[in-house]
Amino acid sequence: MNQPLTVTLRILDKEYQVACPPEERYNLEEAARHLDNTMRDIRNRGKVVGLERIAVMAALNISHEMLSGNLQKGRLMSDQQQQITELTNRLDQALARHQE
Repeated sequence: MNQPLTVTLRILDKEYQVACPPEERYNLEEAARHLDNTMRDIRNRGKVVGLERIAVMAALNISHEMLSGNLQKGRLMSDQQQQITELTNRLDQALARHQE
């Protein structure tokens, strides 16, 4: 198993040292970039003051994005499952007619 490495992440002009497995480095850096961008957007809107409040608002926004995405993914999977069921029924009917 690979040894964890320490990655330096820069989020809202502060550096954080985070240990992670080498194969997860890219995902960690992408997550940090997303968090940094979200926090900068919130800060630049000027309605939220203070690093802690900006971080909480960013966490809420990202959580909402994730949950909304999961709901949408669930709906798409349900729609796809329904289409597969309908296609299976059509195939069964066509095979039944062919066997007659």
